Amino acid sequence: MRPLKHHHRANTSNKPLALYDKWLIVAVLGLVIIGLMMVASSSVMVSTKYYHQPFHFLIRQACYLSVGIVISIAILRVDSSVWEKCSVPLLLVCFGLLLLVLIPGIGRMVNGSRRWLSLGPIGIQVSELAKMTMVLYLSGYLVRQHESMSQNILGFVKPMIVLGIVAFLLLLEPDFGATVVIAGTVMAMLFLTGVKLRYYAVLLATLSGGFAFLAVSSPYRMARLTAFLNPWADQYKSGYQLTQSLIAFGRGGWSGVGLGDSVQKLFYLPEAHTDFLFAVLAEELGLIGILLVLLLYSILVWRGLTIGFNAYRQGRLFAAYTAYGLTFWLGLQAAINMGVNSGLLPTKGLTLPFLSYGGASIVVNCMMIALLLRIDYENRWQFLGLRPSTY
Repeated sequence: MRPLKHHHRANTSNKPLALYDKWLIVAVLGLVIIGLMMVASSSVMVSTKYYHQPFHFLIRQACYLSVGIVISIAILRVDSSVWEKCSVPLLLVCFGLLLLVLIPGIGRMVNGSRRWLSLGPIGIQVSELAKMTMVLYLSGYLVRQHESMSQNILGFVKPMIVLGIVAFLLLLEPDFGATVVIAGTVMAMLFLTGVKLRYYAVLLATLSGGFAFLAVSSPYRMARLTAFLNPWADQYKSGYQLTQSLIAFGRGGWSGVGLGDSVQKLFYLPEAHTDFLFAVLAEELGLIGILLVLLLYSILVWRGLTIGFNAYRQGRLFAAYTAYGLTFWLGLQAAINMGVNSGLLPTKGLTLPFLSYGGASIVVNCMMIALLLRIDYENRWQFLGLRPSTY
């Protein structure tokens, strides 16, 4: 058996990608390329108007992507067990950042929401870090308290208290979309770990009731939640964004009007390069472009769940739960954004992972993929009976 191990080591050293999931890498590269292309196309007019050159947002997105790649290379060298040990300290840091962002002068106000920490010309969206931190914390908690989670309600209540604190701080910004994504991801992770169905039903009812109360208690939120049912009834006010988005979808047809030829991005569709980039993509690339993006996301989610399942079979529970959580988060946020753009869901301020413009979003997305690749890397090394390399 010893010579066989040496043979495998020689093969993997000659092929650095041999122990990484090529399908996942190809899907992410495809989404990143499409994203840069669509950011350039959808932002050209607003960039020219406010910055007097057409590719301001593309250049910034490319810079953020470069930062994300550098951080990802470092993450690929860190064993997943390190994240398990650091999950609680990272959660405490996240609480601190969520509090800091609410302080005037430190937190930057954009479109009525205080979601960004100002570091000179750079803005850090703390909610993106909160999503990753919650996945890491909950994965570690599920490993440490697995028996407690299934035997008594106290083990189930503790992570719910943490979720409640994070949700409360996010709603103060306010960031309703990020709260929904984090809550949905937590629920999916708990369901997979075999939490008793009566606990899960209570959680589902509590969250549903809480979100319903938040929607009814705010006329602004209520208007946004109900506008998608009939946006044409008030197409110049509460239904404006959605009607313009639907016009973009209608103009796209089967093959689109052509890259760069969108009309809706000419200041008709608000947030065309961020929250509603998918509508511009639908207009310019048509149904073909939509199906291509859906295919790439499907591959990404499929490979992420496969990586988690392989880790679970090997008894690496923290790695498995982390892979599941990151994949659920990515898939849920992508589904919500595309649902909002197409009028299937109420309007929420969520970016489309790897496609929409956003510095914190693209950096954290790169970190997430690096974690998935690292877990897959460890799975394959363990399958070969070898020890993965780390710092």
